[in-house]
Parts: sequence; structure tokens; C-alpha cells
Amino acid sequence: MTTVSPSSAAQAARAALAGRLVALRKSAGLKAYEVAARCGWHKSKASRIENGRVLPSDADIRAWCAACSAEQHVDDLIAESRSADEMYVEWKRLHRTGIRHFQQSAVPLYQRTRLFRVYCSNVIPGLLQTHGYAEALLSTISDFQGTPNDAPEAAAARLDRSHVIYEAGHGFVFLVEETVLRHCIGPPDVMAGQLGKLLELMSLPSVALGIIPFTARRTMWPLETFMVFDTGRVQVETLSAEINITRPSEIGVYAKAFAELQNLAVFGPRARARILAAIEALG
Repeated sequence: MTTVSPSSAAQAARAALAGRLVALRKSAGLKAYEVAARCGWHKSKASRIENGRVLPSDADIRAWCAACSAEQHVDDLIAESRSADEMYVEWKRLHRTGIRHFQQSAVPLYQRTRLFRVYCSNVIPGLLQTHGYAEALLSTISDFQGTPNDAPEAAAARLDRSHVIYEAGHGFVFLVEETVLRHCIGPPDVMAGQLGKLLELMSLPSVALGIIPFTARRTMWPLETFMVFDTGRVQVETLSAEINITRPSEIGVYAKAFAELQNLAVFGPRARARILAAIEALG
């Protein structure tokens, strides 16, 4: 089975930006080394930008457009560059000063989203996490990444962000692989509290929690964790990076996958029974 890396949108965005810069250079009748010379760069820098190996800074774009007498394109190109830069961001960069700030930075997106569709194949969704579970998970993540460990504060920020689940005007559909219920993040009492929290939250009228059973006959294979925010953005979580997808065609792919996964899930009493069984298995 062949799959496309979820970073393809970011790669395509960088390639498109590079292509526009090449087109400006050619329209000006210049060679790459001539643009580099006019910008005061080593000639290899222009080549790296054109090949998409380096994402140009705002200053680089201004210099390039000035060299090509195309200053009217500066603002548009800078906006395109920033969009490409935000598509694929390594966790180490996002968490370089700790995780708390990153949790807080997502609040505006959460506040303006009306419908959340969340699929998790590895951990309990962040919006449903208890403080103890979040702290144990975020501490493990920080240690693995080698970034500052502010897990208690980051967990508190995550719970503050999660208050949106109790606010009017938002709807939530969560899909969780049953294996997630059995992954021990933290000690047994933390896991028991977390699973109990799921039972509480799934009773909210705005929340639909589906569990994809171990035994489900798969018509869609397990995927990386992803969130669909209304119809305008998908966030995909890989081991190394957060990927933000805004291209409608790719959003459509994830929406289709979510629908397929939702068809595999059980809801209501059947989902509750799976959670209760996981609690019982903790001993």
C-alpha cells in the first residue's frame, strides 16, 4: 500500500514559492548567480532557495524582488512564505521554551472552531485529558524531545484550553482506537481517573465519543493522530512535527478518512462498555 506523507502539503507550498521566485528571476532576464550578486549573497544561496532547500526570510524575499525589479510582489510572496513555514513545524521548535506557551497559543483557533473532529490512535485526545494524564504525557514528551520540562504548567494550560468543550456553540466528535484505553500513561490511579473522565465527558450533549474496537473489521487502517477544525484546517501530529493542512483537496482526504473511521466506531452504551472494561483491566 502506497501512502503520501502528510508533509506533502508543506513540501508543495515551498516548491510553489520557489517556482514563483524563479519565474520573477526569468522575467527579469537574470541568472540565479546574478540575483545572488545583486543581493550580496553567495551564489549558492540563490540556488538553495530556488531548489526549495532553504525557505527565504522576509528580508530575502524583499532583496530578491528588488533585484528583479518586482517589488509589487513582495507582500504576496511574504504571506506565501509564512504560510509554508507554518505548515510543517518541528515539535522541538514549538516546544523550545516549554509546552505551556504552545498550549496557550492554540486558544484562539479552538475558540473560533464550531465543529471539532478528532481522531487519536495513540493517546487520549487532549481535549478529554485529566491534569494527571496530561502531566504524565507532556513530561514524557519533553524528556524525549530534550526540551524544557514544564509539564505541570503545560497540563494546567491544556485544561484551560479544554474548557471550550463546556462552552455553547461548539460540537465535538472524537474517535479513539480501543488500544488507547489500554496504554498506561502514568500510574494506574491516573489511568483510572482518565478513563472515568471519559465516561463523564461522553454524557455531554455536545460530545460524541466513538471507540474503534480491537475486533473491528478494518476498512480504514489506523492513521496518525489528526484534528479537523470545521472545514478550513487539519492538524496532523507526527513523531517529529505538527503539520497544518489548509489545501481544500487534502482537507477532503482527511474528512473522508474520518468518515470511514467513524463507521468503524461504536458509540453510546457500547463505547461505555469498552471504557469500563479498560478500567476493570487496571485491577
